[in-house]
Amino acid sequence: MAPRAPSQRRDDVPAFVLHAWPYRETSLIVEAFTADHGRVAMVARGAKRPRSELRGLLQAFQPLLLSWFGEAELKTLARAEWRGGLPLPRGSALMCGFYLNELLLKLLAREDPHPRLYAAYERALAELAAGGEQAALLRRFELGLLTELGYAPMFAREADTGAPLDPTADYHYAFDRGPRRAEGAERGAGPRVRGATLLALAEGRYPDAETAAQAKRLMREVLDHHLEQRGVESRRVVQDLLALDGGEGQR
Repeated sequence: MAPRAPSQRRDDVPAFVLHAWPYRETSLIVEAFTADHGRVAMVARGAKRPRSELRGLLQAFQPLLLSWFGEAELKTLARAEWRGGLPLPRGSALMCGFYLNELLLKLLAREDPHPRLYAAYERALAELAAGGEQAALLRRFELGLLTELGYAPMFAREADTGAPLDPTADYHYAFDRGPRRAEGAERGAGPRVRGATLLALAEGRYPDAETAAQAKRLMREVLDHHLEQRGVESRRVVQDLLALDGGEGQR
């Protein structure tokens, strides 16, 4: 009688590796991001061996086809193939990619599919590799991620009245409600921000360095709120690199 096929087999699934770390002497544990299966953790047995076909494949930002099996939360990787078609980001763009990976690792539940977010991630990597403007790209991805998770920020209207924001006014941003006029908000109501910055986030356009810097600070606080103050390690590295380039304030 023929042997029974491994349970819950998935074959040739488009994926990206978000992170991999050593497991026992010769293996890796790999966290992958897929469109139809979400974030998947799997053991890549023997991947650290010098002659393993997996050794050079399981790297971040490489478009792959992964096959795996198993019913437990930790799957077993059966095969990996490079599908190509995407250049690797470099320099500060590479660190921005690691920042996106860390957000996905810390905010996405395992095996919770987000096809639109997967497509947005693939586009973001392509834009980073092509030298796209990093501030707008990172803000767009952050907002798309929060929206996919059901935390869509409200930037265009006042939380209390529903009135359009005044770009010349100051607001406190309440994480679970949205912007409230600074003069009417109680103490501790959330970070203070200009109406022009909130509108820039809503429109995805940052006309000057001050607006871009304030948008970055606000999104950092919004994300930290949803991360429950867990640190984002790659964020500090990105900031250090961009400071060396003289562009930290805009990204």
